[in-house]
Amino acid sequence: MPGNWGLIDADTPDEARTRADYITGKDWQLIFSDEFNVDGHTFYPGDNPYWEAMDLHYWQTNNLEWYDLEALMTRSGSFEITLLRKENHNLLFMGGMMSSWNKFCFTSGLVEAHVMLPGTDNVQGLWPAIWVMGNLGRAGYSTSLDGMWPYTYDVCNIGTAPNQTVNGLPLAATENGDPGNGDVLSYLPGQRLSWCTCPGESHPGPVHENNEYVGCAAPEIDMFEVQVGGNKTKYGAVSQSGQWGPFNNEYKWFNNSDTLTIQDHTQSTLNTYLGGIYQQATSVVMRTDPEAYELTGFQYLIYGFQYKPGFGDAYISWIANGQLAWTLKQAGMVADTAVEISERPVPQEPMFLIMNLGMSRNFGNVDLDHLTFPATLRVDYIRMYQDPDNVNIGCDPPDFPTAAYINEYVDI
Repeated sequence: MPGNWGLIDADTPDEARTRADYITGKDWQLIFSDEFNVDGHTFYPGDNPYWEAMDLHYWQTNNLEWYDLEALMTRSGSFEITLLRKENHNLLFMGGMMSSWNKFCFTSGLVEAHVMLPGTDNVQGLWPAIWVMGNLGRAGYSTSLDGMWPYTYDVCNIGTAPNQTVNGLPLAATENGDPGNGDVLSYLPGQRLSWCTCPGESHPGPVHENNEYVGCAAPEIDMFEVQVGGNKTKYGAVSQSGQWGPFNNEYKWFNNSDTLTIQDHTQSTLNTYLGGIYQQATSVVMRTDPEAYELTGFQYLIYGFQYKPGFGDAYISWIANGQLAWTLKQAGMVADTAVEISERPVPQEPMFLIMNLGMSRNFGNVDLDHLTFPATLRVDYIRMYQDPDNVNIGCDPPDFPTAAYINEYVDI
């Protein structure tokens, strides 16, 4: 495969080869980058060593479009995903999705993307996103996610059980949950690859010192999802979130001044959506700059997140408009006695990158009468940095291996 295919794009400027981390200011080194400078590049299988476009309907979120390979291309020095009003696989719209699943993964670090948002900030319906998921799951392939997403858990207790209950207990998990589903807390089927896995059962490993399995799954961190909110006056906003399983009582995580920092309360607020029967969300919503959309200002802004996996001093920090936006400390996800679950770590699995543009009424109103098509999400570059004293890349690291398990179940 001839071309510029190193982990670090040869076109990345020298001044971008290091980056001060947003928490301590220490210089971190560039680990991966794609500048998308070669026009006309596509992402069909085999086109790229790190990225591959998807050819599927994301029915899990009732998307209105088919994700088609031809919707993704580099053009004018950017990666573009174009959403069209075009019939495709018996759907009326065509969008795009691309990931680095099982090609490029990382554990810990800082990911930044220079992005222009599609459409405008005052018409609802578009759903652009950049996010990451644990490599043991594959976005868009529901069987691979069953019992995997959005768990991040390494304990053998009721948190791994279907619906977070055993024999109808604890009571809080049956009456303090999703009001749209009979107040049940969880419909998750139980953590498939939990600490509770018996010897000899299928599990990617590794094991704890007592030879019991480490709990593994496919957690999710969202760099951003964009939607347009408001009633009479519409405005654009990014939600920057972590998705978690198992769930707190009433989906209420322990947010206080010790576990949550919002940099600018005039622009950012805690998301009122806390979760439902399939996920719990820790999320902050921040207003977007109207100039950052293709039809209003045609400007690019930097979004990203930085994280340290595990327990204790672990955290996730999100970046918007090139500035630190908010930070969640792992202490916000400690044990919850009401539903008898233990603490959840900041995701420890190797994570892969996903970029997509679609539409779904699950995410909000879709104003087809006023949306302009085609709509295009543009990414000028994506860059990934890590602490030079803690470099951890690859989809099959020894402390959270994935290759053998994926190969065993490659058809799902």
